Order: sequence, then structure tokens, then C-alpha cells
Amino acid sequence: MPFETTIRAFAAALADPYEPPPATTLGRTGAPDARRFSVYRNNVAVGLIGALEARYPVSRRLAGDDLFRAMARAFVHERKPRSPVMIAYGGEFPEFADAYLSDGPPRVAMTADVARLENAWVEAYHAQDAGVTTLPDLAALDPDALPGTRIAFHPAVRLLRFLTPTASTWAAHQDDADPMAPITFAPEDALITRPHYDVRVQVLPPLAYDFAMSLREGATLIEAAEARDDPAFDFGTHLVGLIQSGAIASLIPGQDP
Repeated sequence: MPFETTIRAFAAALADPYEPPPATTLGRTGAPDARRFSVYRNNVAVGLIGALEARYPVSRRLAGDDLFRAMARAFVHERKPRSPVMIAYGGEFPEFADAYLSDGPPRVAMTADVARLENAWVEAYHAQDAGVTTLPDLAALDPDALPGTRIAFHPAVRLLRFLTPTASTWAAHQDDADPMAPITFAPEDALITRPHYDVRVQVLPPLAYDFAMSLREGATLIEAAEARDDPAFDFGTHLVGLIQSGAIASLIPGQDP
């Protein structure tokens, strides 16, 4: 049997607890050993579930151990690692959890939102290194170039929009004390950055998410500001906030058309 065929049969048997061991997998007696293969299969599943528990600790606390492990086991059954690097495993888990928990009450279904945030945190942690723009860099920019200026975001930046108080809930679970539930069950926007190699999560004020997304999609500063047709929007406050958070890698000067 070709080696590739053997590997595919071995992987398929690992994925299905009802499959017998492949005929080419021989034990000490020279024949397939279903008991020993079952132990190995279980160890693989336990290891992958453990990787998900490590990647999504707050999601696990919200769902509870039993529900999270049942959900993780179902995910492991359907989605196998595509890389030997285990930190890459489980990136699709938030979407899987969203479907798995879709019929649950809102506070249970929020587990999927928290998983999205936790996954973004991991992505930000492992993102490419880059410098950040500072307020003196902004002050040094030619005022005539400011309206047409575009920005480049730091590779670690993640912008997230939630219909639930996800970022506040995640923040409440960052110590060993009993977490306090958010005062109001309201939507939140979140910004994840990594200034000085320290991943930070902050709840964005109103209009900040839309402003930042416009900039990320290539709008100039003036275009992004004018798109916020709201008297409560303060262009300077939001731009300075992005810079102080470490979200901006560079300013790309332009000319006002």
C-alpha cells in the first residue's frame, strides 16, 4: 500500500471512534490492536481539546466545563490540525461555537463572541512586529498634508463589533476573583492592540469603530471624519486615541485634493 494511502487511512481512523485500526497498524502480536489504537486515538482527542481550553479560557468558564468540552470534542471530531504548530489550531472554533450554541440563552450564546475576542487576542499576540506612530510623529506632520493623510495599522490590530458586552465580560474574567456581570447587556465594539509587546483589549467609544474601519479600508483622515455625520464625533479625540493605543504603525502623508 502506498505511504500516502496508509497515512490517510490512519488519519481517518483517528477521526472516527467507531473505525477499527488500519490493517497496516500492527501491534506486538503482528496484528491490528484495537485497544491500544483506541488509547492513542483518545490521547490525540484529549490533546486537541486541551489546546482549545488553553486558547479559550474565558469561553470555557462562561460555558462551564461540561458544555465546553462537549463542544470542543465535537469540533475536534470535525476539524483536524492542518499544521504541526499547535498555536495555529482552533482558529475556526468561534464560528463553530456560534452554530453550536445558537439555540441557547443570550448569555450562553455570548460564549461564541468571547471566543472571537480570545482568538483575536491570540492572533494579535503572534502578529508581525512593527513600530508605532507617536503623538510627536503626528505633531511633526505638515498641516497641509493632514487632510489627505492615510494611516497604516499595526499588524497586531484587530477591530471587533459585538451585539453583546463581550469585551467587558472578558475583562471581568482576567483575575481569580468572582467576575462581575456587565451592568447592562449592551453591544460593544473592541480594539485589540499590542504596544510594547503587551496585548491590550479596550472597549471603543461610540463612532470609534466606524472611524477606524474607514481608515483601515483606505479612506483619508478627512474622508473618514466626514463620513461620521454626527455632531458628537470629535475627529481629534478619536485620532489621538488610536495613536495612544498603539494601533497606528505609520502615517502616510497626502495632499488635500
